[in-house]
Amino acid sequence: MINVTKTFLPDFDKYTQTIKRSWDKAWITNHGELVLELEQKLKEHLGVKHLFFTNNGTIVLQMALKAFDITKEVITTPFSYVATTNAILWEKCTPIFADINNSDFCIDPDKIEEKITENTQAILATHVFGYPCNIEKIASIAQKHNLKVIYDGAHAFNSLYNNRQLLQYGDISTCSFHATKLFHTVEGGCIITDNDEIAHKLMLLRQFGHVGDNYYSEGINGKNSEFHAGMGLCVLPELNNIISARKKISELYDLHLKPLSLQRPNSNQHLVYNYAYYPVVFDSEAALLKAKEKLQENGVNSRRYFYPSLNNLPYLTGQSCPVSESISSRVLCLPLFHDLAEEDVLRICFLLTHE
Repeated sequence: MINVTKTFLPDFDKYTQTIKRSWDKAWITNHGELVLELEQKLKEHLGVKHLFFTNNGTIVLQMALKAFDITKEVITTPFSYVATTNAILWEKCTPIFADINNSDFCIDPDKIEEKITENTQAILATHVFGYPCNIEKIASIAQKHNLKVIYDGAHAFNSLYNNRQLLQYGDISTCSFHATKLFHTVEGGCIITDNDEIAHKLMLLRQFGHVGDNYYSEGINGKNSEFHAGMGLCVLPELNNIISARKKISELYDLHLKPLSLQRPNSNQHLVYNYAYYPVVFDSEAALLKAKEKLQENGVNSRRYFYPSLNNLPYLTGQSCPVSESISSRVLCLPLFHDLAEEDVLRICFLLTHE
């Protein structure tokens, strides 16, 4: 079976040598040296002021809402992983869905302003598949209406926009370091801000709200371990090679899928892409289902990512987002990982282009 994704694993001896530094000290959690080193290297790599390494990419969305005392309405995208919406609901806030662009599948800024009410406190947008939201328009709307901007950058690690890391934008930006991601720590994530006051709040939120015996605020356990940080320290130096390999695979797909009328996200001219995913959009849901079944029958696992459109989740009241609903019903992510063989890419393309 060819899976839709595959975890990059560094040299095992290198990994064990790295974690041995913590093993020998029997200090494997609570801000050990590997966690601190990874945070510093990530700050340098991403060019950000404050970054906190956490245990996953969902809790950071909750922490972001907490840090800004968001308790009411949050305008968000219906086209994202369910964690984006669930984080809003978990914090007892109300998700208000603004539809997406048909071009890049990110939230449509022209649909945001009409959703703003006296209860709106923040915009939570996703850089879908590593493609940037319309950062300038969203920033302008947020400034006009005094709203906070939180970016779910789960897919955005090492995507550059206007020669800046995409994770630099917004009042807060978050990322996932799950094993399926471009850069990973097995399980993990991070939260980023340039605001000193908010950074102090995030620090406390991540560690139960206290430092030593001094308690300052409510908090939760968002910390991560030395074993996870060690993986990150081993994967980070391989990042350029990982992206280069994924780029070649993506270009191979581009070439051999040309005969099909498949829609792809439009690449922003100011973007240096990270090749996080390879999504294609079919003409109809029926065509998608037929292709997915054919791939599955031939040992190829693809994924309907993202499906369903989040405004149609069964535990939410209906909000209409026709563009998202249409794209969601027709989008399929094809296998993409660092060592996917060329012959396998060609076989996948052949299955899709031949009856």
